Amino acid sequence: MRIRARLSRLYRRFAASTRGVAAIEFAMILPVLAVLFLGSFDGGRAIAIYLKVRAATYALASITNQYQTIALSDMQSITAATAVIMQPYPSTPAVVTVSQIAINGKGAATVAWSYSLNGTPLTQGASFTLPSANLATPNSYLIYAQVGYAFTPMFGYFTAGTINFSDYLFITPRSSTCIVYTPETGASCT
Repeated sequence: MRIRARLSRLYRRFAASTRGVAAIEFAMILPVLAVLFLGSFDGGRAIAIYLKVRAATYALASITNQYQTIALSDMQSITAATAVIMQPYPSTPAVVTVSQIAINGKGAATVAWSYSLNGTPLTQGASFTLPSANLATPNSYLIYAQVGYAFTPMFGYFTAGTINFSDYLFITPRSSTCIVYTPETGASCT
């Protein structure tokens, strides 16, 4: 009987004890907190990269539209500026394309020239569909800047797989009616 009474008291004491509860609760919640932390880390990086893609698109368009004539070396320098903007993130997943869109007297748009870093340029002379009829000013030119970025999360808790960010911007040439890209158009606009 004494053994039974002792076991009963020991059981009641064990059931009433609260000394290890905090450690057990922390051990149960720690994995959830770790997943939230790593997910927010990836989410923060994704937002930062998206903002850098937008800034790179604006820089690409605004630098290009200041030229009257662009040589291949100028184009390489302009598109390389996006790598500087993307720092400290790697620029290799970035696809940078800058093109000039010619709009004829009837408002039909075609690609006058195009250059791409890490991607495929638009086909010169190909028809181009403008996103808005307001952009189709007859007998004018537009600079079309595009930046895309394939973001792969570090931990994968934020999302599974790659997220593709992209941005584009249309802008008019600033210093002339059109911008001559000498490797494709020669000495004049098409």
